[in-house]
Amino acid sequence: MNARHWALALALMAAAACGGKPKYPSCDGDQDCQDKEHCINKKCVQCGDDAHCPAGKYCVNGACEPIKGYCGTDDDCTDGKVCKDHKCEACGNDGECGEGGKCQAGKCLRAGKCSTDEDCPEDQDCVNGTCQRAAAPAAAQCPLEPIYFGFDQYSLDDAARATLQKDYDCLSSNKRPVSVVGMTDPRGTVEYNIGLSDDRAQAVITYLARLGLDPQRMRKVPKGSQDARGADESGWSKDRRVEFNWQ
Repeated sequence: MNARHWALALALMAAAACGGKPKYPSCDGDQDCQDKEHCINKKCVQCGDDAHCPAGKYCVNGACEPIKGYCGTDDDCTDGKVCKDHKCEACGNDGECGEGGKCQAGKCLRAGKCSTDEDCPEDQDCVNGTCQRAAAPAAAQCPLEPIYFGFDQYSLDDAARATLQKDYDCLSSNKRPVSVVGMTDPRGTVEYNIGLSDDRAQAVITYLARLGLDPQRMRKVPKGSQDARGADESGWSKDRRVEFNWQ
């Protein structure tokens, strides 16, 4: 056997020892390719046809490419459109926009999303397209002062009206709702004091409403004397009040 024959024999023996596997990306079958690849025309590629691609993609020159306009869910759509038969389209009714959503001019306004403050609940503002509750620090910067009353009285005197004007200015600076809590000193029956504290809270609500505040923002809470702490007139005078609590 001459040298040429020996070289050929050695090459055949080496190929047999290596199993004859072609060098990647060349291939003889899918087993020669990487995971999720296919051997097409002796070459490892992502796909040979659309069936090899996941939903929303199709096969182009051996690679899976996104189908233009394809959607799997509403989250794949933009500009308030909804996914219908795997295409992003304008909404036709509120029901297509999910629970709490609204269809406005063909665009879905999802629950919690907004374009203006009017799209949000009374106690929230539209911030970067999302309804958000007004920040607590803003309220802390304008404290609401309590209103005090005379013994067995629920009418507002000049000092009370002056205080309420300042409270109105504070309340008008944001949209947060507030509890209007009526209180009495410990003298009198429980039933009487509940009624008196209700009258005091209502007097404050009525006055603020006349100044221009939306009554729907104010929740009346008559507490009677349950929080009274006074033991004499100096303490009782502070028990006879209406105070505000931000909600």
